[in-house]
Amino acid sequence: MRPTPDDEEDVRLFREAVRDVKPLPTGEVPVTNRRRPEPRARFSRADRDAVLTESLTGDLDDPELAGGDHLVYHRAGVQTSVLRKLRRGQYRVQAEIDLHGLTVAEAKHVLRQFLANALDRQIRCVRIIHGKGLRSGHRGPVLKAAVSAVLRRTGAVVAYVSARQVDGGTGAVYVLLSN
Repeated sequence: MRPTPDDEEDVRLFREAVRDVKPLPTGEVPVTNRRRPEPRARFSRADRDAVLTESLTGDLDDPELAGGDHLVYHRAGVQTSVLRKLRRGQYRVQAEIDLHGLTVAEAKHVLRQFLANALDRQIRCVRIIHGKGLRSGHRGPVLKAAVSAVLRRTGAVVAYVSARQVDGGTGAVYVLLSN
C-alpha cells in the first residue's frame, strides 16, 4: 500500500512531536521513589462494619427466637404454597452447613461464604444447622438469632423456615434462594 498524503502528514506531525525525546540508555531501568499504595480489602472492611452494626442493634434478644420457637420468614410476594412446600421439606436440599461449635462472628462469616458459594453454584435450597442453643444458658439460642439476622439481610434469600423434626427441627432451617 502506498502512503496517502494524510499518512505522510501524520508521520511528519509525530516526528515533530517527539524530536526532543532522547532514548534511555540500554540496560538501565528508571528508578522511581514512589511506592505502590497498600491494597485495601473493601469487602472485609464492609463485613467488619456490618458485624459492628449488628452487635450494636442487638437482634439477639428477639422474643420470637426464644426456646424452641420455629423460624419462619419470606419476602413479599412469595406464594403460600412455596412456603408450605419448604416447611414440609419438599424442596431437595442441595447443600448444607453445620455451624455447631462456632462463635457468632465465625458463624456469620462462614454462613456468608456458604451462601455466596451456593449462589455461584446456582443452588436453590440449602439447610443450615445452627443448633437449638441448649448450652447457651440464659442467652438462649445465640447462633439461631445470628443465622436469622444474616438470612434476613441477604437479598438472595427468598424464604426460610425451621426444618422438619427428622432434619433438625428448630435447630436447623431450610433456606430457599433465588437464582
